[in-house]
Amino acid sequence: MRARDRVLQSLDNVYRGAFSAAEQAGDTEAMARLDLEYQREQLQLEVLLDIRDLLAPTTADETSSVDKATSFLEKAQQIRRLTRLVP
Repeated sequence: MRARDRVLQSLDNVYRGAFSAAEQAGDTEAMARLDLEYQREQLQLEVLLDIRDLLAPTTADETSSVDKATSFLEKAQQIRRLTRLVP
């Protein structure tokens, strides 16, 4: 699994390249659009990475199926709280 920082750095590299090209072309509309898209994509990606982290196994020695079910239910509840639109 790729590290969180590596994933976010890849996103940053893609947008920096596109932004530089728009800047060199003097395309201020594209620069503004790219800035907004970058912020939106970064937030979405961070939420997805948080969900990935919540679903990742917590320990390698989880043996009880009851513990696994409880753990999975707790993770599902955490994801629900994380993605809730209204507090």
